[in-house]
Amino acid sequence: MEIDQEIEQIAAELLNDFQKKRDTAKQPIKSVIVDIIGKLQHLLFPGIFESILITDSFGVRGSVKNKLNLMLEEVSHDLAAQARLALRYDIRYKDAEQSEIDKTAWEITRRFILKIPLIKDFLEKDIEAAYSGDPAAYSKAEIVISYPGVYATMVYRIAHELYLLSVPLIPRIMSEYAHSLTGIDIHPGAAIGKYFFIDHGTGTVIGETAVIGDNVKLYQGVTLGALSTKGGQTIKGVKRHPTISDNVTIYSGASILGGDTIIGEGVVIGGNAFVIRSVPENTRVSVKNPELQFKSSGNISAHIELDQLDFWYYEI
Repeated sequence: MEIDQEIEQIAAELLNDFQKKRDTAKQPIKSVIVDIIGKLQHLLFPGIFESILITDSFGVRGSVKNKLNLMLEEVSHDLAAQARLALRYDIRYKDAEQSEIDKTAWEITRRFILKIPLIKDFLEKDIEAAYSGDPAAYSKAEIVISYPGVYATMVYRIAHELYLLSVPLIPRIMSEYAHSLTGIDIHPGAAIGKYFFIDHGTGTVIGETAVIGDNVKLYQGVTLGALSTKGGQTIKGVKRHPTISDNVTIYSGASILGGDTIIGEGVVIGGNAFVIRSVPENTRVSVKNPELQFKSSGNISAHIELDQLDFWYYEI
């Protein structure tokens, strides 16, 4: 009985603290935002994930156009509702009248819906890059359905447009949801060009102020990060992440850090390289070749310098 009373008391304290610090009526709902992502995925790739023909309660099958219209309406209403909640986190609307917030939320929604064809165009090019750059891919449908890098990129493309519309919270909720599913962390503020492909992808991190050109390919574990974030909020808005020019390939485990770091066009960066300064165009970069040690069961050892093999490196 005593523990029941203690539990009740702790629950009351937690509830009281929550009510003082948070207004539950102003929280965007994560499950609704995830549902918006799912509906947008169907809109961007109609027919890939489910039949786009629908059956009503009378067994009558609707047209593709009707299905797409219905989904667009649902996305519009859901997004506007979540934008109303999120806008309270924008200092400009903290004390605004609800009518002003409603008007702004619908304007954001309208402008986002108009961006859907642009998002689709970018994604078609991303899928083309994945298909042409991966000999293991047997079809574009396989890529759309199963590649985590393409899913993370799709969510990024959606979240990025909302980020550009200055929507609080929702873009980050979207990107972190994709991060939780794929292990790929792309901040919605990053600027990423056309024909972008993340192969395998797990552990890839792209920071908020990173700029990535066209025809860039990343492998798993790549970090496009900041040299230091110890300044915290004082460096908000400062370019902290690198710029990657067109036609760059970055292999697994490489880290490219710093807002002043520019990777020139046509650069290839080898696995596990640690780059904190700019690299000129058409350069190949790798860590200095290590030594391999082989030991047999008879304690006979041999050493091989990897630069005896046909490796290249640009010492950094």
